[in-house]
Amino acid sequence: MENGTAGERKGYTGGRTGRKGRYYRNNLIIVLIVSSIPGLIIGSLVYFMAGGNLEKELLGMHNRQIEQRADNINDQLSNLELMLAHWAFEPKFDYSLSNMDFTLNHERAWDITKTLVVMQGSNSMARQVELYLAGDQPVLFGTEYGTLAPEEDAVYGKLLEQERSTYWTEWAFDPAKPEQKELTLVHHIPGGSLEPFGALLLRMDTEKVSAMLRTMTPYNTGEVFMQQKSGGLFISGNGIDAATPFVTALQKAIADRGSKDSTSFLYDWDGVTFAVTYGDFSRIANEWMYVSASPISSVTSPVVGLSRMIILVSLCALLLAAVLSWIASRKIYSPVRRLLQTLLPEHAASGGRVDEMTLIERHWQNLHGQRHALQYTLSEQLPHVQQSFLHQLFQGYLYAYSEQDLLSRMKQYKWEVDNCVFVVLYIQLTGISSLEAKFRSGDESLVSFAAVNIISELAAEHFGRAETVNLHDLTSGILLIEQGSGPEPERVQAFGEELAATINRMLKLQATVAYSAEVNSISGIPRSFEAAKQAASHRRYGGGNQVISLEQLEREGQGTQLPQYSFALERGLIQALRTGEAEEADRLLEEFLMTLSEGGAKVIDVQQGMLHLLGAILHAVLEAGIAPNQLFKGKNLYASLSQIHEPGLILSWFRGHVVAPFLKELCERSDAGIRRTVEQAMLYIQQHYMDNISLDSCADYTGTSPFLLSKSFKRVTGINFIDYLTELRLDKAKELLRDTDLKMNDVAQQVGYQQSYFNRIFKKQEDITPTRYRELSRHEGEKENGIR
Repeated sequence: MENGTAGERKGYTGGRTGRKGRYYRNNLIIVLIVSSIPGLIIGSLVYFMAGGNLEKELLGMHNRQIEQRADNINDQLSNLELMLAHWAFEPKFDYSLSNMDFTLNHERAWDITKTLVVMQGSNSMARQVELYLAGDQPVLFGTEYGTLAPEEDAVYGKLLEQERSTYWTEWAFDPAKPEQKELTLVHHIPGGSLEPFGALLLRMDTEKVSAMLRTMTPYNTGEVFMQQKSGGLFISGNGIDAATPFVTALQKAIADRGSKDSTSFLYDWDGVTFAVTYGDFSRIANEWMYVSASPISSVTSPVVGLSRMIILVSLCALLLAAVLSWIASRKIYSPVRRLLQTLLPEHAASGGRVDEMTLIERHWQNLHGQRHALQYTLSEQLPHVQQSFLHQLFQGYLYAYSEQDLLSRMKQYKWEVDNCVFVVLYIQLTGISSLEAKFRSGDESLVSFAAVNIISELAAEHFGRAETVNLHDLTSGILLIEQGSGPEPERVQAFGEELAATINRMLKLQATVAYSAEVNSISGIPRSFEAAKQAASHRRYGGGNQVISLEQLEREGQGTQLPQYSFALERGLIQALRTGEAEEADRLLEEFLMTLSEGGAKVIDVQQGMLHLLGAILHAVLEAGIAPNQLFKGKNLYASLSQIHEPGLILSWFRGHVVAPFLKELCERSDAGIRRTVEQAMLYIQQHYMDNISLDSCADYTGTSPFLLSKSFKRVTGINFIDYLTELRLDKAKELLRDTDLKMNDVAQQVGYQQSYFNRIFKKQEDITPTRYRELSRHEGEKENGIR
């Protein structure tokens, strides 16, 4: 920990002199964020709330402005209509003008011309006011007057054909230029007459009309137009007489909206969004509609400008906040710098990546942390370290260490081992497969944990220093450490017996306790543990709890009784396996294990006998043409069997891991052979059904017995041999009866029957005679041909 801190200090002092540390930078960032939050909040509120409302207000103002200008246009058109109606009812435009000779009455003509000039000058929208008089000699009054040619009279004469006395129209007055139409207000004269003889014409200035319409869009872009709802009149602010595709699309969109309350909406066209406002005019006996479409960018441009202004103001406020934060951070950092100079004067003027407060805290907690680390190691980690060391020592993993190294390490782990002797005990638990045990197979770790707790408590009562190691496979080890001559063998023997009885009483398991002689060196402990482990394998089956002394076992020569290995049972077991007799094989296996365990046989001898039996079975597997690695999926059966110490577990292991896979493989192979035999027999029947074949001849052909063939045939096909042969012969006979004209005797011979027997078997199976079957079959065939 000191080295780590020194490294941090070294890194911390590597910066430039006078450079502020991480704490200062973090503090500056925090102050900057805090001071910027109000400006960001205000800017966001102004943009999202005021900006959004302002956009709505601008859109509403835009719509109201268009509606107001539309009302002005409506008023101007109404004034024109009233003015023209007023003059139409003037007495000077009465029936006296009909067929008047204006050459003689030139004063009257001059008066009419001045009146038309006055009417034209009364409204700036009027380009020309004319008076058309029909008759034998049509006359047209304007700034001048004169007679009309026939083609001109045809143009003006159509104006009188309208049923309405007053109306608006788009008219082409120049016969040579029919495409140049003018918006014209027409009023028949005399006013209110059912038989008019002339008309007053107020021809509008096209440029001024377009300019008037463009007042309904306050921007230079977009589209504005007026039209009659009934059709026939269209006026565009762009001076175009025909509807463009955009105008047509707008007309359709307005028509689709129907009678909605809102007369404005947004419309997307060619990637541009337009704000559309429309409304109605009530003209003379007709309904007009006006439409104004402006790009939304033109409407929202004031909002965008205001938003940019808000962002600019917010950025300025942020810059001001940064300056203020820098000043405030220097003031806040001043006491931290003084504290750093007090605690770590050599680092006060240095900068680095480590936060100043963190460095001060680490420096202050360095020694305190070391003390706590040592206490934690002593109180928590030392028992685990001791267990790990003993486990490695027992298993012989520390063979490369010298006696002095081992002694030093044990002292480091708080063991007092000077002038001490050691005794090693090996405890093995058995009986987990018995009915009296509280545990089942698979609970070995749980049983080992419970047993080690019992062993530790009991060893602490009998010996001053006893270290227990859990080996996790129903085994454990104990290292007894005592000064002087060490524990007496009698005391160790008594402890072993009490331990075995306690485990038997509490866990319902048997215990085998093997202990070594006294060892004077630490390096000799692994050899003693291995010797005690081997001594435990010399326990006798059926002996219950056993305490084995390694010295006594060596004095007795480890026994001389040979195991009772039954070669006859081995041969019978292998023969039962080869023939697939599962029950007999299971009985012989159980009998073989019982014979091997009789007479107080030792565990090591029983294991050696079962290993020999395993080798014989594997040899039988090879003789059967089966690969053991594939059959047993590459498992090391010898290693697995060597780890089992109880007869019940050995028997269960043999049944599940050796016998069952072998029998299953033999059964599958046997089924495949039977199926091939039956398939050969069926092929033979299909090729020789017309001959005098039998079960015996078919069995000879397939190389099996008639009994086995009959049994296999029924098992594979579901019917017996005779029924299959009969069904096949009758199917062939039906084909011959339907498709040939062979005599009954010939048909019977063709399928391997005498005629008399053929008739009987056919009648029995089909309920009709062969002759009747042929008649019915041919009758059905004739009916089918007739239908076709």
